[in-house]
Amino acid sequence: MRLTPELIVRAYAQGVFPMAETATSDEVHWFEPRRRGILPLEGFHVSRSCARTRRRGGFRFRCDGDFAGVLAACADREETWINADIARVFLDLHALGLAHSVEVLCPDGRLAGGVYGLALGGAFFAESMVSRVTDGSKMALAELVARLRLGGFTLLDTQYLTPHLARLGGVEISRAAYRMRLAEALEAPAESARAFAPENPGRADGAFWDG
Repeated sequence: MRLTPELIVRAYAQGVFPMAETATSDEVHWFEPRRRGILPLEGFHVSRSCARTRRRGGFRFRCDGDFAGVLAACADREETWINADIARVFLDLHALGLAHSVEVLCPDGRLAGGVYGLALGGAFFAESMVSRVTDGSKMALAELVARLRLGGFTLLDTQYLTPHLARLGGVEISRAAYRMRLAEALEAPAESARAFAPENPGRADGAFWDG
């Protein structure tokens, strides 16, 4: 089955998402976990060490400056579920204004960290993160959370809960509870244009960086 933006939007609106076994696999599989990982937007927190990295690093934060680069960096691993078909359809979704990336840049312009995903209504489905420097992905996720809060989003879906996400405030909920939250979030009057403005309105929210 060829992935299309329309198919992806329908699937995600029903709580289902695709993954491939490997980067070179021609086939994708569809998942709807019994226990779903989410990151409550009011429960996110970063460590003191990450806050120090952000303060001392001279980093710049932006949105959609290099979506293709963030996606490629996320897929550049020995083991990845992002195959060519998934990468292609998310590039198409980005062109349609539905998929977004948040990027953290080093002072010399190199990518320090990033995250990309899909926005539907008041829900954001975080697909993958990458870290090229210490705490790079944490800073990108903090920027994403701040932007989502600014735009009135109500759900940040992480698909699964990893130990890394749990330390940042992520939790697991049941499939039934997730479906309820998803239905509510899809109807939420979020402001994507405000959340995903090119430069970094999210950094004005200093609550994450007081440590």
